[in-house]
Amino acid sequence: MKILLAVDGSDYSYEAVRALKYLRKADQLMLLHVLNVPRPAYPMMMPEVADELYRTAERSMREDGERLLERVRSLLPPHTGPSTTRLELGSPADMIVELAKREQVGLIVMGARGVGPIKERLLGSVAHRVLTYASCAKLIVTTPLRALSRLLLPIAGEADANHALQFLKLNPFASPVELRLLTVLPHTLPPWPAGSAAFELEATALRSAREFIDGVGVQLRSLGYQSTAEAVLGSPVQAIIEECRKTNPDLILMGSRGSRGLGRLVLGSVSHALLHHSPCPLLVFS
Repeated sequence: MKILLAVDGSDYSYEAVRALKYLRKADQLMLLHVLNVPRPAYPMMMPEVADELYRTAERSMREDGERLLERVRSLLPPHTGPSTTRLELGSPADMIVELAKREQVGLIVMGARGVGPIKERLLGSVAHRVLTYASCAKLIVTTPLRALSRLLLPIAGEADANHALQFLKLNPFASPVELRLLTVLPHTLPPWPAGSAAFELEATALRSAREFIDGVGVQLRSLGYQSTAEAVLGSPVQAIIEECRKTNPDLILMGSRGSRGLGRLVLGSVSHALLHHSPCPLLVFS
């Protein structure tokens, strides 16, 4: 599997470097730093002066970027596989997504910048845009990853389960992990007083959900993974966060949810909400 490690020199990106030791050896590891050189914003400035200022800023940022990539390379865990460095010019999010697609990357690893949720939803951030547009798996390091033995795997349905099984067949982790499976069934009771028949229907739906998630566990155990499973009623984001509080996983592993494109940016999704609220790093597969 090809891995793309995107770094920007922040503390979060160094935590992403450290997280590589928990992943299987890459067939190829690409270290990427993108230069987003600002253009002079003075309308009365002569074009020749503006161009010279831009070139000066680019030279300085390029030198800093080359030093950053060499430092990151020196900090790589020993088992990460053969590595190359890329220094690109442009929009960081667009370049990460474009390079991952062009190079057929299987996993993007990057840190999440410390941008508040309101500002991020209005303007977007690199992590937010990569999570939205990159078609491969994404590991977003929101907090330091100190171990990787317990994973929370929320499953939304049959298609989601199949995608999870396909990803886990790749054996993406360096050491064995234990999976806690969770499926969340929305409350089906009406807001007005309901009779016993409505309660029985909800109980039947919950039993069906438990049978489904237990079946996913059986398939995972056939692949060599240890797993336990739970089905609950409630809101997906709240239920996942509550499960994190109870079980303290090292990582949330989940599939992409919600609509694509502009609708996803405007309305959000479970994975996007967890990017803001998860107490641990997030690995999202497609």
